[in-house]
Order: sequence, then C-alpha cells, then structure tokens
Amino acid sequence: MRPILEVAAELDLSPDDLVPYGEYMAKLRLKALPATDIAPPGKIILVSAINPTRSGEGKTTLCIGLAQGLKRTGHRVALALREPSLGPIFGVKGGGTGGGRCLVEPSTRINMHFTGDLHAVAAAHNLLAALVDNAVHFRSELDLEHRQVFWRRVLDVNDRSLRQAVIGLGGRLNGVPREAGFDITAASEVMAILCLSKDVADLKTRLGRILVGFDRSADPVTAERLQATGAMAALLHDAILPNLVQSTEGVPAFVHGGPFGNIAHGCNSVIATTTAATRANYVVTEAGFGFDLGAEKFFDLKCRSSGLWPSAVVLVVTARALRIHGGGDPTTGGPVTEIRNGLKHLEHHVSSVRAFGFEPVIAINQFAQDSDVDLDAIETGCTERGLNVARFTGFTEGGAGAEDLARIVANATAEPAPPVRYLYDLDEPAEAKIAAVAQTIYGAKDVEFSRTARQDLERVRRLGYDRLPICIAKTHLSLTSDPRAVGPPSDFLLPVESVRIAAGAGYLLALTGDIVTMPGLSRQPAAHRIDLSDDGEILGV
Repeated sequence: MRPILEVAAELDLSPDDLVPYGEYMAKLRLKALPATDIAPPGKIILVSAINPTRSGEGKTTLCIGLAQGLKRTGHRVALALREPSLGPIFGVKGGGTGGGRCLVEPSTRINMHFTGDLHAVAAAHNLLAALVDNAVHFRSELDLEHRQVFWRRVLDVNDRSLRQAVIGLGGRLNGVPREAGFDITAASEVMAILCLSKDVADLKTRLGRILVGFDRSADPVTAERLQATGAMAALLHDAILPNLVQSTEGVPAFVHGGPFGNIAHGCNSVIATTTAATRANYVVTEAGFGFDLGAEKFFDLKCRSSGLWPSAVVLVVTARALRIHGGGDPTTGGPVTEIRNGLKHLEHHVSSVRAFGFEPVIAINQFAQDSDVDLDAIETGCTERGLNVARFTGFTEGGAGAEDLARIVANATAEPAPPVRYLYDLDEPAEAKIAAVAQTIYGAKDVEFSRTARQDLERVRRLGYDRLPICIAKTHLSLTSDPRAVGPPSDFLLPVESVRIAAGAGYLLALTGDIVTMPGLSRQPAAHRIDLSDDGEILGV
C-alpha cells in the first residue's frame, strides 16, 4: 500500500484537505468537498448485476478490477463504494471489500470498524429512540402516543431475536412498556439520510424531518419537534466526511455509507460520488444486489435526489447465477442448456436497463471452476442479443484481467448519455409508483396490497407524503418477493405488506413478502471462521 497522502495527491488533494486515520486511511475535510450546485465533470459508471446467489457474484470485486483496468489503460479514475456492514461480514457473505487482487485496502480495517461511520449512524439513530422514550416517560408537551411510536433501534450485527421486543419493563422508573424492536444499522433511515445528503445543511434538514410517531391528536411527531436534530448531527460530524482509501493497485477509492440494497436504497453517499466525479475523469460505483433493487433505486432515488446521472451501465453475470436461473444446480454443474435458459433472466435485466435509456455492457465474472463451454455460451448468447460483452478475470489477475472490459466501458461512456428518465412521476399516487417498479423492473402482473399497507397508504395521503418516491424492500435472490423463484417469472403478484414513511430520507419504504429489516445469522456463520492472531492480524475475513 502507498501512503494515503500519495493516493490523495493523484486527485489534487493536499495534506490540508485530509483528516488522516493512520498512514493508509483518511477523511476529507469539509473545505475539500465540491460545491453542491455544480454538476461534476467526471463520467459515472454504474455497476449492477443480475439477481445473485446467496454468496454474491463479485460485483464489488469487479468494480475494483474495472477501475484498475481503466487506470492501466491510461485513465484518471476513482472508486465510489459502500462501507461493509458487520452483519454480512459475520453472516453468510463474509467481507465486503472485494477479493483476490481486487481489494480496497486496508481491507480488514475497512471490514471491521473502519473510521467508525456505522457506529456513528447507530449512535445518532439510537439517541433519537432514547429521546422518544424519554418524552413518553415524562409525558412531555408533545403528548406522544406510545402505541403510535414506530421508530425502532438499530444494531450492526445480525440478531433475529431482537426483531420484536418489549421495552420499558421493570416498573415506573424504567419507562413505559411498549412493543419495539431492532433493525440492522444498514437499514436505518439515518444511514439513508447520510448517503442522500448533499452537505451538512441538507443533513440537518433531513434529520429534522424524520417521522418517529404520532401524538394523541394523530399529528406527526418529528425529530425536529423532539429537539433531536442538533445532537444527531453532532454525532454525525465525522461520519458525513467521505473516506479515502485505495485499491490493491493504488486506485483512489471513496468508501462511504452503507445502506442495504434489499431494504434501503443500496448506494454509497452522494457526497462521495460527487467528490469522486469532481476529482477524477471516470468514477466506478456500484448499487446493491441486482438491477431490480440497488440500480433501480440508484436512478429513481439517488439520481432524482442529487441530480447525478451515469454515463454507462455495466451488468455483472456469472455462470453459476445463470445456471440457477436456468433451473440448474451451481454446485454440481450441468448441461450448457441451463446456461442458455438462464440467459432469459439476463434478458429481463437488460430490458430494465433499457427502461432508463442505457445499453448495458455485460461483464462475465469468471470463476476458477467455470468451464469454457459455459463461458462461450454466455459470450455467444450476449453477442446474438447485440450486447457488448467481456470476460473479467480480475480476482486472479487484478487490473490486467479487466483491460478488455475497461476499453469497452470507456467506449460506452464516449457516447452521449441518454436523457434523464425515471420510471414514474412524483405526482402519481403511491400505488401507481409501486406498480411501475413492480411491473417494469420485476415483471409482476400487478401489486397486491395488504389491509395494513392500504391503511398505511391512506395515512401517507392524509399527511401529505404522497409525492415521495418509492423504495421497495424485497428479497435480492429473485425478481419476485419469493427467494425461491428463479428465472424471469411471469403472471405473479407482488405482495406489499406495509409502507413506512421515511420522511427524512425522502421516500416511502414498501415492504414486500417476508422481508425483514433485521437479518439473522446462518447455521454456519462466517463469524466461526474469524480470529485474531497473536501478532494482532485479523484472520478469516
């Protein structure tokens, strides 16, 4: 690794622009951040994927490798990625900093506590929860109805036993008993606010709009009414500053913010992306999980809120994911017809990309166990469909394994970016917005609203939040709400169970199927393999 001051110098950042966190990590000071009213000149490359397997398809690895390939082919490039959550790190997926020769470094520190951003988000979120219950306990002038408080607490570790809880037990001194629960920090509205804010003023405005519950007159109670905004912003004093690190081959990387793509909007911070696009000619960024989740939200939420717009879209595919969506078993292999059948699933995602005006570049993330027959079938299938495609071998070869992909992507960015296009207009009813996403991106026949969801939407209209865009919480493993449904299913209904008002983040959160906002650990969690050596090295991530 190079000293972070050398990495920063590539982006014309001076030592005075940085707050160092040791030799290899730093935050940018407020004065080094770009103006919010000027469009950044750099070209943004959005990397998404088809629906992944439970282990992921290496989207972050490919982002890093693509950036390294662009650097090797002579371009000034930076990365803009999310911070890992401890939930997946100790759960199924393990580390979230790439893999092989395509890492952001120092990877173990980034995977663990990094610069403390996620802890700061949890602290700000839970401070608001404490102030809510304090107002109930002392029966403040806000007259909060404790049965109408829906602001939960957060924790950045998977813990299913905390999804539902009863708090305030033990007598009058311990508060008012009520039902509550925990979400994972990456699903916190405070995390979404941090990532969608343009500057400190915008951060405080959004924090103040957070809706925590209702008083006994059924009027909304916000963080501003609780006088929580200033203290929450103070806790986020450092967290709002983007983190600068580097890739394995020294590409500058802004790793900042970590909202989940299946629950929240799945994109890194607007501040980090804007800063990267101001300092570099090319910015490689990702959106969580498949195009149906993070990338749709990148366009309809992040771009709509910030004014950013990409110049190219890359779709990551793997043989194992295509085999699953073609009806096969990726662990045992199978006939190449399973791959060909899986290409129908890819076709669906290509149509979703085209809904925003882009022609995607297809990146085949190649694994050691992949056969030439399968890889040839993917390439042939893409070529027959008129798609630009390249293999990616960055895990073993670093940037050298991404040079062909980098050239194709650079050529794609040379074409004029399509005009800004969203799936729906904000003046449409919330039901129509949800249906637009479900039908256009998921392929649903229609949307089925539960009684609770309809009551939620009636409240949305009554309170005047119906012009907010939509964020749909859905399984990442399928286009439907059923994680077992593979391929491009048709003639299905998307069940919406409830709708939450995320007034601070600026969207309505529609929860579908059995989606939970606090994941659980698997039978054999990755935490069993993680250790600390006698000389202080973290192992097993």
